[in-house]
Amino acid sequence: MSITPDTRVDLDRFWSTIEASGEIGKGRPGGLSRLTLGDADRDMRDLFRSWCEEAGLTVEVDAAGNIFGRRDGSDNDLPPILIGSHLDTQINGGRFDGIAGVLAGLEVIRCLNDAGHVTKRPIVVVDWTNEEGARFSPPMVASGCFVGKYDIDWVHDLIGDDGARFGDELERIGYNGERVCQAGEIDAYFELHIEQGPILDAEKRQVGIVTGGYPVRGMRASFKGQTSHTGPTPMDLRKNALAAGARWLTAVDDIGWDFAVHDGKATAARLTAWPNKPGILSDTAEAVCDVRHPDPITTRAMAEKMRRALFESAARCGCEAVIEDEWEWGGDIFDHEMIDGIRDEAIRMGFNWRDIESQAGHDAYFLATHCPTAMIFAPCENGITHNNEEICTPEDFVAGLNILLHAVVKRADR
Repeated sequence: MSITPDTRVDLDRFWSTIEASGEIGKGRPGGLSRLTLGDADRDMRDLFRSWCEEAGLTVEVDAAGNIFGRRDGSDNDLPPILIGSHLDTQINGGRFDGIAGVLAGLEVIRCLNDAGHVTKRPIVVVDWTNEEGARFSPPMVASGCFVGKYDIDWVHDLIGDDGARFGDELERIGYNGERVCQAGEIDAYFELHIEQGPILDAEKRQVGIVTGGYPVRGMRASFKGQTSHTGPTPMDLRKNALAAGARWLTAVDDIGWDFAVHDGKATAARLTAWPNKPGILSDTAEAVCDVRHPDPITTRAMAEKMRRALFESAARCGCEAVIEDEWEWGGDIFDHEMIDGIRDEAIRMGFNWRDIESQAGHDAYFLATHCPTAMIFAPCENGITHNNEEICTPEDFVAGLNILLHAVVKRADR
C-alpha cells in the first residue's frame, strides 16, 4: 500500500484533534488563552505528545521546549522533512492560529500510517515554543534559538509579565528537554497556517500559496526617568518614563497612517511602566513597536522613523531610552521550488487557489534562514484572528491539508 494521487486526509479525524485542543486553556467564549509554559500549555503538550506516540513517532524535547515527533524513513541518513507550527495562543486567542499547523502535521503522519507508506526521508512534526510571545517577549523565540538566532541561556533568562523565568517554567511543567536546541541538517520545512487576513475569505478561495512575507522590523525599548510627586514637580523638571513611552507609541502609530495608502502598517503593541500609580511619575517604562510594508526599502525607511521617534520621545520627557531588542523578518524568503510544488498540487487537485503574501510573523520565517521553507494558508472567516471569535470550518482546511499531504510526500520521497 502507498499514498496515491487520489489519497485524501481524514477530515473528521483532523477536526477531532482541533476540538480536543479547544477544550484546553479556554479563554473568552469560543476562544483560548493558552499562554506559553503555563499549566494549560503543559496539558496540551502532554496530549500532543500522547498523540505522537500513538502514531508511532519517536518524541524528543529540546532545551527550548520544542517538541519533535519523528517518523523514520527508509533512508534515515537523509536529512528530514519538518512540518510544524505552535500550540500556544494569545491571551485572547482563537482555536486555529498555529494549532491547525501542528495538528495538520500529525494528520499527515496518520495518513501515511493508514496507507502503510514509508517515505524515503524521515518526517518530523514540530511544536515550536512561544511563537506568540504573549507571555515571554520576543515572539518566535524558540524557533529562532533553533536556527541560531538566539542563545539558549538568553532564552532561559527571559522574564514574563508575571515575573516567571522562561527556563524555570520549562522545568516546572516538565519540558526542559535534553536535546540540544540546534537545527542540524534539514531537507525542508512546511507550515500550514490560517491566513490571519481577509483576502482568501473575501475572494472565496480555498487555499493560499504563500510566496513571501511582508518585511517587518520591530523593537523593544526601555525608558529611564525618575519618580516624583505629580503635584509640586514642575513640568520642566519631570522625567516621566510613562509619558515617554506613550509619546513613542503614538508617534509610531502616526508612521503607520503616513504609509497606509500603500498598505504600510505600524503597530504600537505594548506599554508597561513602574510604578504606574496615581500621584507619582513612573521612572521606568518598556514599549514594543513594529512596522511593516510590502516593499522592503519602505519598511527600512519606516523603521528609521521609528528609531528617531524613540529618542525624540525620550528627550521630550527628560528621559533616557535604550533599545533592548530588535528583530526583522519577511521578504522573499520562501523556497521557489517548494512554492511551485505546492501550487502544482493545488492545480492538480482542482482547488481554487491564489498566491498570497504573509503579513504576520511565523516560525517559518526563522526556519527559512536555515533550510528550504514554504507555507500554505487556509482561509478564516473575515480574517479575524488573535481573537476568541476566530472562526474556521472543517471545509476551510480541505485544500490546505490535502495539498500539504501530497507536497510533503513528494518531497520526502525524493
